[in-house]
Amino acid sequence: MVYLSVKKISFSNNFKRWIFSKIMANFAKVNDIKISYEIMGNEKAEPLIFVSGWALKKEMWIAQAGPLSKHFKVITFDNRGCGKSDRPNIPYTMDMYVADIIGLMDNLKIKKANLMGYALGAMIMMVLAIKHPDRINKLILLNTVAAFETDDLVKSGMEINSKALSFQQNAPEKYFMKAAQISFHTPFRKELEATPDKKFHDLWSVAEWVKEYKIDPQTPQDVKNQGNALLGFNVLNQLNKIKAETLVIAASNNKIHPKAAMEKFAEKIPNKRFEVIEKAGDMSYLSNAPEINQLVIDFLK
Repeated sequence: MVYLSVKKISFSNNFKRWIFSKIMANFAKVNDIKISYEIMGNEKAEPLIFVSGWALKKEMWIAQAGPLSKHFKVITFDNRGCGKSDRPNIPYTMDMYVADIIGLMDNLKIKKANLMGYALGAMIMMVLAIKHPDRINKLILLNTVAAFETDDLVKSGMEINSKALSFQQNAPEKYFMKAAQISFHTPFRKELEATPDKKFHDLWSVAEWVKEYKIDPQTPQDVKNQGNALLGFNVLNQLNKIKAETLVIAASNNKIHPKAAMEKFAEKIPNKRFEVIEKAGDMSYLSNAPEINQLVIDFLK
C-alpha cells in the first residue's frame, strides 16, 4: 500500500473550495429555510448569480458555471422546492423567491451582483430588479416571458410537469430525448440522437444531465408549489422600472419562449441589449453554450 502525505501537496484555495462543495453542500439559512448553494471561481472576482428555471436544480448550469467561473465568482443555488434546498409545503410566490435571493446575498455578504436567469429564474429576476434595483449590477434574461396571457397555461404546465415525473425518473434517457423534440433545434436534436454519448462542447453529456433526475428528485407537490408563483404573473407595465443594464437572450427556434414575445417585452426595458441565438431552441444554454457564455463575458466585462 502506498501512503500519500497531503502535507506535501499544495492546492489553491479555490480548488479546495470546489472539492469541498462536491463532498458537502453549502447551506445558508434564509427566511426560515435552508438554501443549498455552490461557489466557483475567484472569491475576489465580480459575483455572478445564476437563477434556475421551474423544477430545475442548480446543476442545470453545467455548461455555464465552469467556463464562466474563470472570469467571475459564480454562485449557483437550488430554489426553494428544488434540489437540496428546503421544500416547505406551501404555495410559493414571486416575493418569496426574491426574498430568498436577497437573503442568500446578505448571507454571503454580497451587496450587489450580476444575475442571470432562465425561464422562471429570469421572471424572478425581473421582479427583483424592479423592487430592489440597488442589489443588481447587470441583468441577463434567457428564454423567458414577462407575462402569461392566462393562468390556464400555467395550470396546464403544472399538470404536464407533474405527470412527467415518473417517466423522467424511471426512464431518464428516454425522457430527455422526448423533451429534446421541443427543446432543441432539429439539427442539434438529430445530432443528440445519433451520438448520445458525445461530450458536447467538452462541457456536458446526456448521461451527466439525466443522472440529476434521480438525485433529490421533484415530487408533484414540489412542481405545484413552484408553479403557483407563476399564476397571475405579469410585469409588462413595470419593465420600465428596471434600471440595470440588461442583456436579453432569445433563441431563433424557441417553441416554449418564442423570440417574438421576448423581443416585444425587451422593448420596454430602458437600458437593454437584445441578442438572438440562431438555429437554437429553448435549451440553448446546452446546445449553444459557448456562444451564450461568450455573450455573457462580453456583456459583463
